[in-house]
Amino acid sequence: MDKQTREELESQRRLEKKLKKAEAEARKRAIKNRKPFKGLQIIPTVSLFDEEGKEEVGENNWQGFGFDIHPQVTIISSVILIAFISLTLLFPSQAETLFENTLEYITTQTGWFMIFVANIFIVAGIYFAFGRYGKIVIGGKGAIPEFSTFAWYAMLLSAGMGIGLLFWSVAEPIMHLDSPSPMFGSEPYSAHAAQAAMANTFFHWGIHPWAIYAIVGLGLAFFSYNKGLPLTIRSLFYPLIGNKIYGFWGNLIDILSVLATLTGLATSLGLGVSQVNAGLNHLFDIDISVGVQVTLIAIITGFATISVIMGLDGGVKRLSEINMILAGVFLVFVMIAGPTVYVLSGFTQNIGFYIANFMEMSLWAETFRATDWQGGWTVFYWAWWISWSPFVGMFIARVSKGRTVREFIFGVVLIPTIISFLWMSVFGGTAIFQEVNGIGDIAGFVAQDESLALFAMVDNLPISSVLSFIAIILVTIFFVTSSDSGSLVVDHLTSGGKLDSPVPQRIFWAVMEGVVAATLLVGGGLTALQTASIITGLPFAIILLIMIYSLNMGLKQEYEIEQSVSQELKKVADDHVITEVISSAVHDDALVDAVSEVLTEEQEEMNSTKDKKPKKKANKKDKKKDEK
Repeated sequence: MDKQTREELESQRRLEKKLKKAEAEARKRAIKNRKPFKGLQIIPTVSLFDEEGKEEVGENNWQGFGFDIHPQVTIISSVILIAFISLTLLFPSQAETLFENTLEYITTQTGWFMIFVANIFIVAGIYFAFGRYGKIVIGGKGAIPEFSTFAWYAMLLSAGMGIGLLFWSVAEPIMHLDSPSPMFGSEPYSAHAAQAAMANTFFHWGIHPWAIYAIVGLGLAFFSYNKGLPLTIRSLFYPLIGNKIYGFWGNLIDILSVLATLTGLATSLGLGVSQVNAGLNHLFDIDISVGVQVTLIAIITGFATISVIMGLDGGVKRLSEINMILAGVFLVFVMIAGPTVYVLSGFTQNIGFYIANFMEMSLWAETFRATDWQGGWTVFYWAWWISWSPFVGMFIARVSKGRTVREFIFGVVLIPTIISFLWMSVFGGTAIFQEVNGIGDIAGFVAQDESLALFAMVDNLPISSVLSFIAIILVTIFFVTSSDSGSLVVDHLTSGGKLDSPVPQRIFWAVMEGVVAATLLVGGGLTALQTASIITGLPFAIILLIMIYSLNMGLKQEYEIEQSVSQELKKVADDHVITEVISSAVHDDALVDAVSEVLTEEQEEMNSTKDKKPKKKANKKDKKKDEK
């Protein structure tokens, strides 16, 4: 190693040492001089960087018998669920009537609100991704992703919409073809109705749901990985209520999160098991009945329990990757065996039609029409996605460490949306082609039972029996990954935010998910599933709106402190370069030391000035508030 190289390395080491020391001092100073939060806190100076009053994750948990639980959240959630299960099973006919009346009332009276809320998430996603917070890294600078990009996307899709994509990819376009949305004014089975059917399907499975998941997931990831708060929904509200997240209000938020997660999961699991039952009937003439479906839930929940025991890497990750590969093969075969050109040209045209009508579809609330089309479709979907958001958001947060805010938003919203569009175009487009050309009576099967739609479409393709069997396997694996992921998320909520909860506890919640899904099927089938999602989705929508404001406050403070630190580090680096240049050009050590001393004094004087910056005097109103 020559002399010049040694000098360069020595200079680099000196710079790294200076930067490390300067960063620690600059961060401490930036935090001290930060702008205080001005939310709903009793003490408005509480910051994400204050340690006083913060609890360790799971600090007040109860431990024993293989469980590690947050007592208030776990006990109250369990009591509510057990009461709901018991009453529904004891009074099934009354429960069915109640579900129907509740569904009708909520969709007609509050549908406009759900439509409005869903659009707010898209605006928030654009703001966070393209704004100044886009470069903030989840987990802090230096954090690297835990999973490969392919594994990340696979887990996003499996957790986010797996079962729903299989259940509705054929049924929904055919139902829209038969009964078009009043917004488009199309004649049933016309070319315009077919176009509108695919646009509505894209709308319900596109940007809106993934934007909801992205914002909730971003909030959970940021407050957990960057600020060390528990990985629970309560942590999203720290900028607003400070350490009150550890008390009554935090418990209430997490209890609602547990209930929303379980009902959202139960809806998907109920749809999934209905489709498995329909596939078994199609292949082996097994009866379609609630009894068979409950039995299937018990069997598949058993598989989910095995996945739970294997853990996140061994269970969910591996199954998700297998499922994505199998789903990809299934997709490609149907596209090739079906009307390939029709499907691919439809994919392009459907995206264009969706974009052209995006604003109207997003804000259409049937104000001037005496119909309730939106109640059975859009309002149900938005409530379903919102009730799923704690589950999917928390799972996305759990696997997204090391991504920037911009990468996170783009990855969670755009990629899954495009894949969903392709999936819907292949399966929905093939079904519409078969229906309008008289190749099959898919609409007749849909009218009989929506869960038969996929198998009715596959019947008109080569090796239909093999394809039907693959579809059953796909739904089953999606069921298992959703149940396992769901139990993982509910564990986080009921264990005070711990990332690694005991296996018996996760098994308990996996079983509870199956029991809730079975109870809803007994108490009213699809209507009960829809009602459960909407009942929990409505109050949770209000919570998530407040969460967006809180997340913005947290990101703002993080950004301002990082900017302050970066500016001071740049100054240290520039000073180091000046010193090194003088040192190499001038051989007078006294002069070099003098220059270094001047630069150091200037930096210390600047820092001292910042520290002594006069604070704004509190006015009389603020003093009165503090006294109170």
